[in-house]
Amino acid sequence: METLYFYHTNDIHSHFENWPQISRLLLEKKQLHRDKSEACYIFDIGDHVDRSHPLTEGTQGKGNVQLLNEAGFDAVTIGNNEGITMSKEALIALYGEAEFDVIVCNLFDQGHVEWALPYTIYVTEQGTRIGVIGATAAYTTFYKKLGWEVTSPSEDLQRIVKDIEGRTDVIVCLSHLGIKEDEKLALDCPAIDVIFGAHTHHLFHEGKLVGNTLLAATGKYGEYVGRVTVDVDVAVKKVVKMAAKLYRADQLIRTEEDVSQVTGLIESGKQAMQEKVYYNPTALPQNLFGVSPLASFFGRALIAYTKADCALFNAGIFLGSLDKGWVTKESLHTLLPHPINPCIITLDGAELQEVYELSLNEEWPQIEIKGLGFRGTLMGAMIHERLYKNRHGKLYAGNREVVKGQSYTLATLDMFTFGFFFPILQEAKKDYCMPELIRDVLGWYGTELY
Repeated sequence: METLYFYHTNDIHSHFENWPQISRLLLEKKQLHRDKSEACYIFDIGDHVDRSHPLTEGTQGKGNVQLLNEAGFDAVTIGNNEGITMSKEALIALYGEAEFDVIVCNLFDQGHVEWALPYTIYVTEQGTRIGVIGATAAYTTFYKKLGWEVTSPSEDLQRIVKDIEGRTDVIVCLSHLGIKEDEKLALDCPAIDVIFGAHTHHLFHEGKLVGNTLLAATGKYGEYVGRVTVDVDVAVKKVVKMAAKLYRADQLIRTEEDVSQVTGLIESGKQAMQEKVYYNPTALPQNLFGVSPLASFFGRALIAYTKADCALFNAGIFLGSLDKGWVTKESLHTLLPHPINPCIITLDGAELQEVYELSLNEEWPQIEIKGLGFRGTLMGAMIHERLYKNRHGKLYAGNREVVKGQSYTLATLDMFTFGFFFPILQEAKKDYCMPELIRDVLGWYGTELY
């Protein structure tokens, strides 16, 4: 019998609070197994990168890659945060110094990306052959806008499994697809022994068996590290037992050096973002629950950049005010850390009227938002730029009255196009501005003016 040891993380999202402890645990485990001549592999299942953290933004994700190198990772797949919140050029350059395999079978750039392997096969000292496959969620519209081609992950994974099944004894999948897709994949492709999951931030304390496939996942933000063991009968090359467990990162020993390292990651990122963008001649204070000079400035920036008729966004995106003086990349990042893109939506007058009325919901400003790229806390007031009612109660977009049967363009945030707040926007005609994030638009407008 040979026991294979797999350690895994997912959806770290540049939450490095526990990273020193996680890295130390992984290095210790790998050395322990190496000393015992046991097979050990360490995987990350995507969304390790998140541009809300100064280190990630300041190094264009290369700081994350260095952390993965130092922790001894063997293979990773990419998540949507690596894939669609970074420019194409930044993603192509991201893994240039990676000391691990990047396995993703469904991302293409007129052929396979140089660093993207559709699969790899590891062979243990006892000769057990481990096929490792991987795929990322197919955000087709966003990838296409950035110049990538992303294909159906399930179909590609099943095709690869058929190709390598006869050359492997164990097959594991690095899946940044989400729990529902993982469960379906386990049933559609029973030749996969283990699916390491991610994307939907699900958590399995002892794994979940779907058919004969073990699903394993560690939640989010480095709160847990996962371990899967696979027992293989070496004589017949057959899996006879699988088990999963989790380590709670906050229960691992934390030293003063760990705290200093976490602080140092933040500071090094900030130092990398000291480039001056423009000089701000007057302070722009924020107001979470109403119109403010900062919100008005950003609203004008959004319309100038998109050339839309009007704009709609929430005041909660601003995590502070903008002081008088030089605006740097760091200050823009601190103000607007969200990996959110602007979006131009074409609406009929009746649809725009519906969106406007929905935006007046008095409960929304106090709602806590999680996910959707938003990195603040509360929604805050909904801000309307050049979208208003005159004294007769008629709605105007810019200088035009909003009339049913006529078309209007609305500039907003991509997080409002997913249907959670404005269902009508999910099916509307959209043009995402990519790779520009909303902080890039604010910086561009300030540079144009000053």
